[in-house]
Amino acid sequence: MLYKDFQGLKLSALGMGAMRLPVIDGDDAKIDQAATQEMVDYAIEHGINYFDTAWGYHGGQSEIAMGKALSKYPRDSFYLATKFPGYDLSNMDKVKEIFEKQLEKTGMEYFDFYLIHNVCEMNIDDYLDTKHGIMDYLLDQKDAGRIKHLGFSAHGAIPVMERFIDFYGEYLEFCQIQLNYLDWEFQDARGKVELCAKHGLPVWVMEPVRGGKLANLPEADAARLTELRPDEKPVAWSFRFIQGIPEVCVTLSGMSNFEQMRENIATFEEEKPLNDEERAALQQVVDGMTAQHTVPCTACHYCTSHCPMGLDIPKLLEMYNEAMVTGGAGGFIPSMFVGTLPEDKRPSACIGCGSCEAVCPQQINIPDTLADFASKLAG
Repeated sequence: MLYKDFQGLKLSALGMGAMRLPVIDGDDAKIDQAATQEMVDYAIEHGINYFDTAWGYHGGQSEIAMGKALSKYPRDSFYLATKFPGYDLSNMDKVKEIFEKQLEKTGMEYFDFYLIHNVCEMNIDDYLDTKHGIMDYLLDQKDAGRIKHLGFSAHGAIPVMERFIDFYGEYLEFCQIQLNYLDWEFQDARGKVELCAKHGLPVWVMEPVRGGKLANLPEADAARLTELRPDEKPVAWSFRFIQGIPEVCVTLSGMSNFEQMRENIATFEEEKPLNDEERAALQQVVDGMTAQHTVPCTACHYCTSHCPMGLDIPKLLEMYNEAMVTGGAGGFIPSMFVGTLPEDKRPSACIGCGSCEAVCPQQINIPDTLADFASKLAG
């Protein structure tokens, strides 16, 4: 197992994410504890020492399952991370209640890593509102030794991350972002890494294979990669891409079965970052993914000056593209973003007048695209 240095600690470069544990009868809230135990045992035996869970994973059962699985090991032999669930705004005034319950659920006396969860457009104002007392409470717990290291995870755009870091930066030790070779440019993960580096924050990676999408490539794409690396499957390419980013400390993988864990651990036995030719091949894969499903908006904003509804059309088209690449059913990030907008600024508010389309240099059929987006969000 490869290890990364973090403030005198040796963290396994591969961490076990507990959002996609094996379940019984397809029920996400019914974790297969025996299968989870087998995976945790194998992980520890093969050098993984970082385990990541959260309040809402598996319908609230992930923290319990991971606490049980780790309880057989000495507390100083692993690092456990969990998060404050501010993705649900009703939790903003419950930080003490939730933190105490998390300790109870996991059976732990402290958390090695604690994150403010999912900083995004939807919750940034509440996270920065000191009346909730979130940061004050978490800093008190850190002083008491019940949190060893404090950070945050973000699905929001760079301006949202900047606001959060500008406000709380002196207390933050690391940042967890969605990073993979598709999102390096598509979601500007590159810019997010640069932002973290600017503020001295090491990067934790989530969604390295984008929920499995990058592990199951079209046959032609997989064949192209196999030509260059005959001994590695497409999933390994995702990790090799990340190994070439020096700011990354821990890469989390939400492995849902034993075979995935075995293969991923094997990949992290050595560092084999991609060369220029291999990165170019991955870019061809990305180009094929995005060209097939997305609209070619360049964010020139000609459309916005002609929209009688005042819609932020470039941003809506960006979220539409994200939804289409994710799978076309709306997706987590697009639905989250649109949910922060007033009703009269959502894609469903488009009246189909065509004024935007008339001035679009890319000749995008904007009204039909927004109608399709609204339909997918509703569905």
